[in-house]
Amino acid sequence: MSNKNKTVFVTVGTTQFDQLVLKVATEEICQKLNDLGFKRMIIQAGHSKPPSKKAVAGVEISTFDFKDSILEYLQKAHLVISHAGAGTTMETLNEGKPLITVVNEKLMNNHQIELAEQMSKDGYSLFCTCSSLRETLNRFDKMVFEKYIPGDPTKFGIFMDKVVGFS
Repeated sequence: MSNKNKTVFVTVGTTQFDQLVLKVATEEICQKLNDLGFKRMIIQAGHSKPPSKKAVAGVEISTFDFKDSILEYLQKAHLVISHAGAGTTMETLNEGKPLITVVNEKLMNNHQIELAEQMSKDGYSLFCTCSSLRETLNRFDKMVFEKYIPGDPTKFGIFMDKVVGFS
């Protein structure tokens, strides 16, 4: 990755995922991102309290809670770190952006992990938990992602129905 002034976009959608919002702003994660050439981090914090620091380990941090659309942020990002929501996952992949999906281990009956695992298995993204984000960033640097080609949206609906047990 030759561009040394890259932007990472972190999104939790409409959820509250305090652990992820706080984790990405730690010295450990920001230092790794800086080492990978990321100098800007934009965090869409949703219902989570945003980090108070505006820069960590040479990475400038800006935050917002909600916007009508995150499309412009996805388009400008060189990496997206996201909660495991299906909508955000598909929107990111449709934009052709590298994606690390972070599964919230605190959710009961977490069906999101099945989607995250399958997308990772198919080579479209990486997935992890907050505790393994640093190690996943180590793998990200060497990862060659499969190009996601949007298809018939009903197939995705059928897949999700199976994941959550509706069919």
